[in-house]
Amino acid sequence: MKYYLVAGEASGDLHASNLMKSLKELDKNADFRFFGGDLMKSAGGTLVKHYRELAFMGIMPVIMNSRTILKNLSLCKRDISEYKPDAVILVDYPGFNLKIAKYIKTKLSFPVYYYISPKVWAWKEYRVKSFKKYVDEMLCILPFEVDFFKKHNCDVHYVGNPTVDAIENRNYKYESFNDFVKSNELPDTPIIALLAGSRKQEIAGNLPSMLESVGSYTDGYQIIIAGAPGIDRDFYKKYTASNPDVVVLFDQTYRILAQSDAALVTSGTATLEAAILDVPQVVCYRMSAPKLSSWAFRNILHTPYISLVNLICNQEVVKEYFAESFTVENVRRELGQMLHVQKYRQNMLNNYKEMREILGESGASGRAAKIIYSKTT
Repeated sequence: MKYYLVAGEASGDLHASNLMKSLKELDKNADFRFFGGDLMKSAGGTLVKHYRELAFMGIMPVIMNSRTILKNLSLCKRDISEYKPDAVILVDYPGFNLKIAKYIKTKLSFPVYYYISPKVWAWKEYRVKSFKKYVDEMLCILPFEVDFFKKHNCDVHYVGNPTVDAIENRNYKYESFNDFVKSNELPDTPIIALLAGSRKQEIAGNLPSMLESVGSYTDGYQIIIAGAPGIDRDFYKKYTASNPDVVVLFDQTYRILAQSDAALVTSGTATLEAAILDVPQVVCYRMSAPKLSSWAFRNILHTPYISLVNLICNQEVVKEYFAESFTVENVRRELGQMLHVQKYRQNMLNNYKEMREILGESGASGRAAKIIYSKTT
């Protein structure tokens, strides 16, 4: 069968690529065409547009690039229409993908599957009407999402979390600390990891304060930045030039986390990755107009937390510093707690264990593929 996938960012590229591999196991004649990234391309099929050309974050960048966004939407609609897939699989990226879903259901007649639901439960509950109207099956990866979508009478399945799969099946799974530092020509000192985001805007907003926060720890620890896919090394040099001992490593996020004593992480999938790999973390996220952002969180968002770890456990497992609360002093103090107060550190690790039990076993992409394949054939 023919499958058309749309993923608009790095995490979507990863999880879509694993879904494609699972579909290939069920459907030996699977043919893929997609908006996505390098990982999807390596899984096989035709890459129509790379997510690097799609990712615009924030009001002004969206406005300034509105013509490009509209061109990409038109290209995607036209390409799907000409390809005539047996199934369309949309991966997160709601601003773009819901428009594609509406087009397919109003102008075409292909089944639409939504893998990895956008966080409409957080602040755009009105969008649920669009999911119900334009999406055939919701394939959710967070347990609490099922009750939310069922409340709105959507066809929904919890398939497990693909981040569990990705970490379970990662390369260098049994690598030792000594082997890691040796292969990267690093000193034999403990690691603090910085995961500053996957987009240039995020990195520019978060990395400078992250680096300042860990500045007082450089005597006893080495600082390693996990370079984001699609971001070149020169971009990071703007922020690390005054910190010559800070190292940026690409394509090694799981390897870095697995060997780290602590991590500073922006909100998103990275918080889940750090927790599954048992790395104590502090979540920090810089926002434009911090006072307004703090007000919006208190008065508009329908969720008590911003990090997936806390949302899954329904309690504060990791500290969240964003908008006004993201200060160097706050992050530095929390980092000290995680590194030097054993009871505090262990409590966080115990809560991580509970989170993993809630998420369930690996196999999300396989379960999602079975649903798509069985309902399409």
